[in-house]
Amino acid sequence: MPASRPSARQDLRTCVRATVALVAMASLVVVLRAQTPEKTTPLVTRWAADVAPDRVLPAYPRPQLVRTDWQNLNGEWSYAVTSRDAARPERFEGTILVPFPIQSHLSGVGRMVGPDERLWYRRTFRAPALPGRGRLLLHFGAVDWDAVVYVNGRQVGEHRGGYDPFTFDVTDAVAPGGDQELVVAVWDPTDQGPQPRGKQVLKPHGILYTAVTGIWQTVWLEPVPGTYVAGLRIAPSQDLASVSVEVDTAGPAPAAPIRVTALDGTTEVASAGGAPGTPLTLRIPDAHRWSPADPFLYDLRIDVPGGDSVKSYFGMRAIAVRRDARGFNRLLLNGQPLFELGLLDQGWWPDGLYTAPTDAALASDIETTKRLGFNLIRKHVKLEPARWYYHADRLGVLVWQDMPSGKNDTPESQAEFARELEHVVDAVRNHPAIVMWVPFNEGWGQHDTPRYVAWLKQHDPTRLVDDASGWTDEGVGDVIDEHSYPGPAKPPLEEHRAAVLGEFGGLGLPLEGHTWLAKGNWGYRSFTTLADLGDAWHGLMQQLRLLAGEGLAAAVYTQTTDVEIEVNGVMTYDRAVVKLPADAAAVSGRFHGPLPEIRTVVPASDVTPQRWRYTTTAPADGWFEPGFDASSWAEGPGGFGKADTEWVHVGTVWDTPDIWLRRTFDLASTALTHPYLRIYHDEDAEVYLNGAHIATLSGYTGGYHFLPLDAKAAAALRTGTNTLAVRVHQTRGGQFIDAGLVEVIEENRLP
Repeated sequence: MPASRPSARQDLRTCVRATVALVAMASLVVVLRAQTPEKTTPLVTRWAADVAPDRVLPAYPRPQLVRTDWQNLNGEWSYAVTSRDAARPERFEGTILVPFPIQSHLSGVGRMVGPDERLWYRRTFRAPALPGRGRLLLHFGAVDWDAVVYVNGRQVGEHRGGYDPFTFDVTDAVAPGGDQELVVAVWDPTDQGPQPRGKQVLKPHGILYTAVTGIWQTVWLEPVPGTYVAGLRIAPSQDLASVSVEVDTAGPAPAAPIRVTALDGTTEVASAGGAPGTPLTLRIPDAHRWSPADPFLYDLRIDVPGGDSVKSYFGMRAIAVRRDARGFNRLLLNGQPLFELGLLDQGWWPDGLYTAPTDAALASDIETTKRLGFNLIRKHVKLEPARWYYHADRLGVLVWQDMPSGKNDTPESQAEFARELEHVVDAVRNHPAIVMWVPFNEGWGQHDTPRYVAWLKQHDPTRLVDDASGWTDEGVGDVIDEHSYPGPAKPPLEEHRAAVLGEFGGLGLPLEGHTWLAKGNWGYRSFTTLADLGDAWHGLMQQLRLLAGEGLAAAVYTQTTDVEIEVNGVMTYDRAVVKLPADAAAVSGRFHGPLPEIRTVVPASDVTPQRWRYTTTAPADGWFEPGFDASSWAEGPGGFGKADTEWVHVGTVWDTPDIWLRRTFDLASTALTHPYLRIYHDEDAEVYLNGAHIATLSGYTGGYHFLPLDAKAAAALRTGTNTLAVRVHQTRGGQFIDAGLVEVIEENRLP
């Protein structure tokens, strides 16, 4: 974070601008690296060695609609790059390994493609035999961004959208016998176009990364009967007594009802029949509930008269926001409060960019997340392949799914955003791991927020909605979401919505030999050793646990891995080193049990403004002593700070370099279990209790933090009247001060 802050919540914006300037030269190196990979030693993961042209992501790519007969088209294709308006090239330049983006090392090409260029792919395939009246489907997991597809020179379809899967029926374009030609033409303007594109930019810098163009998920062929299953919508009931399954079919209407069967292993649990497009209800007696602790999945079989049969699965789980026994709004899973503690997951790879080298690599980030004691992943402004969500389902990790962001500053771009949001939601809505939709991040392209939230709640009533993660809340949805670096912090508690911390942490540590760049790396707060980073992480987690006791319902640490210039991951970018301390799982695990109870001893002003005596002129010596005469000082309500400070209550405007504060309070007893100073200081503060100096606090917190009173400080408390005095010195940027005392009652006290 920078030293100069126009307000507490604008800190990160200033940080990003400063970072951009600091890493401008490093950004050029990143671009050059992508343009001329042969001149550098690429950073690769251990799974890169398992990538071979004849075995590229061979697993069936769509685990919730599975057929046994299919043909994987991943592997070596020919490619060419032309001007955007050029016709199909007569000759192709070389080979590219699909589905790795052309900018990536694993593609075998490693070059940039600009907005005025078009990327062409070509390969041949042998068409499989089709049953009578059967059809041949060509599937793309994802292509970024505008794709036109030809089979044997005939255009079979066009698709716009960088994140959603799409399918073309190519039956009529296939010639009898022999090789069939498949050509795909892709145009991708990246950050110069109207489309959602997440963190991709043509010139990577700061928190924005290398562009991804073209095919980046599996391509495959699938023969199907004349009437076949085209899609599923699966939704467990809120009471978990039943599951609704709606089957969409393509082709002639089936002659008899579709049959849907739920199974526990090989045991049939429930079955129902009906017409396509009609919700079929399966009663699930004594449902085995899905959770991170027990990620149980039921199998599902769908049989269509006439031959098509597909397999799927579902999990029985329910999500809600309700008050707990202490009156705090909590996130409930299956009717029980669960503190959701997770990692911000960008989903980038040093060797494959958007595309993981192997399926084992794809699952590994989820496995590490769970091994470190986290139960949540916020999938950040990116959609993953269907197999990623399958791994989250089977491993048992909750997912907050961001919509990939875009500029959204024109009617065209807003229409693209709305269309792709619907496609993205429909693509992954059947996965039980997903518990929250996040349409906007930090105001990036944010528009018509209430309309999108209302649409999401209507389109998918089984999940919660975070209207905007960080800074730009519009008072709708199920949660109020703050970002605080390094934090942690808690947004104001509300009557109906849960308070969550959508991002915090960002502790940075570059490890030699494991970075994208040798120099120019950054984190929100930087360290030089694993031990120092571990100590800082312990401190953040201790503060976070106390905020959880005050009503915070969830928190997301930044981030799963280092990404390009950023080195604030819990793992290095190549996934070779875990940076968190050895007891990380134990520390994280304590959030999943009883949370501490925070009892107010001396209230701060965040709930009810408290009266203080204050002066902005240097007072006489002994100003902090109980007997000091402060009757000439002004009196006003806390907190004290700049009027535009977000997420806090400013009762009295303070905009000078220094302020001195005093207040008195009465105690009936000094027998407090674990007393803490609860303080929000921006910037440097000196704190006195009954004349005793109890704290020197440097810098700023960006939220209320807890400082345990040591034996000397606790001994300063008196039965009867007490005096709390604070001096704060401000140098630049946002400013705020408020303080009180609390008592912490905790069954599983952190060390």
